[in-house]
Amino acid sequence: MPEPLSGRERQDLLSRTALGVFHLNGQFLSVSEELARPAGLTAAWWQVLGAVLTEPLPVAGIARTMGITRQSVQRVADLLAARGLAEYVPNPAHRRAKLLRPTEAGRAAVARIDPGHAELADRLAEALGEAGFAETVAVLDRLSAALSAITSEN
Repeated sequence: MPEPLSGRERQDLLSRTALGVFHLNGQFLSVSEELARPAGLTAAWWQVLGAVLTEPLPVAGIARTMGITRQSVQRVADLLAARGLAEYVPNPAHRRAKLLRPTEAGRAAVARIDPGHAELADRLAEALGEAGFAETVAVLDRLSAALSAITSEN
């Protein structure tokens, strides 16, 4: 049975995890910008449109889903609406918090990203192995759930 980690070792693991996730976030943002650019989108625009592809959501709901501030989502949502890629529609559950949904132009822009997205997914599956790719997703989901659980206790 392995020795328990010291407090310092646990802190080092947390630091390495955080730095790794920050680096990974930067890598994903860079790749996302490259994938989105030919479709006339930015990574942030793609992210917000992607959040509402299956169902319209209020800006606050998009922000919660993405783990970012409502203000940053509002800014992007307003830009998408101004460019005709999304639109605000009435929210039956809340009179003032309108729902954002993609327009046909927004859906078409996201669809133009699909081939590059599929190619990147294939390349990652090849590099990690399909089981390794699925395990990576599971570990990230567990990490996110654990952080949510311990930070909601405060």
